[in-house]
Amino acid sequence: MKTHDFDFHLPTDLIAQHPLEDRSASRLLVLNRKDESIEHHHFNEIIDYLHAGDVLVLNDTRVLPARLFGIKLKTNANIECLILRHEQDTVLCMVRNARAVRLGTIVEFGEGALRFECIEVLDQGLRRFKILSEGVFLEVLAKLGTIPLPPYIKERLEDPERYQTVYAKQSGSAAAPTAGLHFTKALLHEIEAKGVQLCYVTLHVGLGTFKPVDVEDIDNHIMHEEVYEVSQESAHILNNAKQEGRRIIAVGTTSVRTLESQVQKHGRFIEEASSTQIFITPGYQFKAIDALITNFHLPKSTLVMLVSAFANRDYILHAYHMAIEERYRFFSFGDAMFIQ
Repeated sequence: MKTHDFDFHLPTDLIAQHPLEDRSASRLLVLNRKDESIEHHHFNEIIDYLHAGDVLVLNDTRVLPARLFGIKLKTNANIECLILRHEQDTVLCMVRNARAVRLGTIVEFGEGALRFECIEVLDQGLRRFKILSEGVFLEVLAKLGTIPLPPYIKERLEDPERYQTVYAKQSGSAAAPTAGLHFTKALLHEIEAKGVQLCYVTLHVGLGTFKPVDVEDIDNHIMHEEVYEVSQESAHILNNAKQEGRRIIAVGTTSVRTLESQVQKHGRFIEEASSTQIFITPGYQFKAIDALITNFHLPKSTLVMLVSAFANRDYILHAYHMAIEERYRFFSFGDAMFIQ
């Protein structure tokens, strides 16, 4: 299939610039794949579509203050880095002024509180740095970095916690798993009280999730690796649900990619810390999930392709066009879909 097969026109005024005061007050478009029906609701009504015995899978990653503004030593050139992955004493970054950063380049942040040395030059503006400064990296980053909001959000976010899920725990993401932003603690308690089992996995969102597709034939697109982790407890919950024929409902495409990667590799769920480059497009046979909660995604994105694989492309694009007509809010701080 071609990238333009997943294109649609979105009026810019439908791109949500800020979160709603009440997370669960966003709208919810409910899609039923069996009869291709479409219903309009609000997110707090999601509980009416969840059943006792269902397993709701949530990505508990926490967004790092991953955007750093520094200078290149010797030249004082301004350098902006977006940290995509942190591993021990190295970081993988997308660098805005990448031509200025070569092997051996040292970049300084916060008047020397943090220093990086470039140890690998990659394509698409990616650079791998060695962390030269001392101290606990995440503590220093918390003081110097800022939350990296997507470029389509132009307004200032007064409370950075609104770009975190209420269950965010494992620091490491460059972006939020935004389908989870709709849940409040109260709503999650209600869902559990109904007999739905909550299950947590971790996938740190990086370039694989939000890198644009810049090839016409989608088969030629290469996903970047993203790291994930599944605990023994979560694997046990998920395997039991599969064996007993209970629904596994993924919250967000990151949860989907974690679960499908595991079953694709192992045929079941296991305790594992690994990485994935899975690229799900129409024709993919889903093995792990039975339903999906997701936001409305960018035209021609890998996320629209994934959702179009779970339901069919024409049905999804029809739902998107209906959402546009009904003036749903799009993207990170926008409204949601439940596809069952």
